[in-house]
Amino acid sequence: MYPDRVVSGMRPTGSMHLGHFHGALKNWIKMQSELPCLFFVADWHALTTHYDDPTIIERSAWEMLIDWLAAGVDPSQATLFIQSKVPEHAELHLLLSMATPLGWLERVPTYKDQIDNLSSKDLATYGFLGYPLLQAADVLIYRASQVPVGDDQVPHIEMMREIARRFNHLYGKEKGFEEKAQDAVKKLGSKRAKLYNELRTEYQQDGKDDALEQAKAMLDDAQSLSMIDRERLFGYLEGSRKLILVEPQARLTASPRLPGLDGRKMSKSYSNAIALREDKDVVAKKVRTMPTDPARVRRTDVGDPAKCPVWQFHEVYSDLATKEWVVKGCKSAGIGCIECKQPVIDAIVKEQEPMHERAQQYLDDPSLVRAIVADGNDVARKLAQETMRDVREAMGLAYS
Repeated sequence: MYPDRVVSGMRPTGSMHLGHFHGALKNWIKMQSELPCLFFVADWHALTTHYDDPTIIERSAWEMLIDWLAAGVDPSQATLFIQSKVPEHAELHLLLSMATPLGWLERVPTYKDQIDNLSSKDLATYGFLGYPLLQAADVLIYRASQVPVGDDQVPHIEMMREIARRFNHLYGKEKGFEEKAQDAVKKLGSKRAKLYNELRTEYQQDGKDDALEQAKAMLDDAQSLSMIDRERLFGYLEGSRKLILVEPQARLTASPRLPGLDGRKMSKSYSNAIALREDKDVVAKKVRTMPTDPARVRRTDVGDPAKCPVWQFHEVYSDLATKEWVVKGCKSAGIGCIECKQPVIDAIVKEQEPMHERAQQYLDDPSLVRAIVADGNDVARKLAQETMRDVREAMGLAYS
């Protein structure tokens, strides 16, 4: 019914580091050439934990956008925008909150995890409790079919699906829907109408998923239908409701785990990160001072790569021959730790060279970034307004 579309966002935490690149940005860059993508700066989400110090948000947003562009996110392929510049996100969030059970928000696994991990902050706010619902609005407002996430975020996507399903159930009750849907069936022509009814029966009575997919494919090819009739027939396939919001699918992203310099999760707050556009001398210094296998006190001591944080960098950056050289040299004390680290330094510096080059034009002329985002805000807002028109009408707020 609606075109495939990918939506994803990041909170503006300032400059990106290599963990962000390997964990998310590489997947964004891959997806932008496959499907229409919208990538946004989640500045309202930043306020859920930094409401007491919002001064860093704007600066951090521009730094993050330059890093996205430096990494290879292409504004000619993807739409880049700022969440708060599309106020329809907040409107949909408010309207969804009217019918979202409180228990759904309280059971989100990351809610309790973040409260424990950020115990120094007062997070007893509605904004923090409601952030998964705002997250749902961010995606549902674009009727996105796919959301790239890691395993830990799958519960959030499941909740988005439940919210969309509940909304369609509550508000997809168009007056005279069945009669209008049956009139739309006749517009398919006798042959297609007969097939549509057969497939609908197979799906609803026998639960055949392939019948549903076949019927959807047929509707996609039916050029004679208006958009509203197409929507009705998609809803009629699955029941007696008009489908207003799309249930997104989680697109699990296979990302190599790149730890911080000390073996923990890479994070600026742990002071164990390598920035995406780090100076090459700083890269060399940071990697050379990384801790290694504690058993290797002296150069002549043998070690075990599995117990060394540097090895996890080799897993991401080194080819098979280099990794074999590391394993053999470490376990026999044939190479020292500084020697072992040099291929990692070389690989990171090489990876970052094009990032520095791409970033320079935006550093020289910041108006280029602002123009890209202004265009993206316009594109995103137009899509969001289309969804909100249908949402308001369904909820009796059209006042036409």
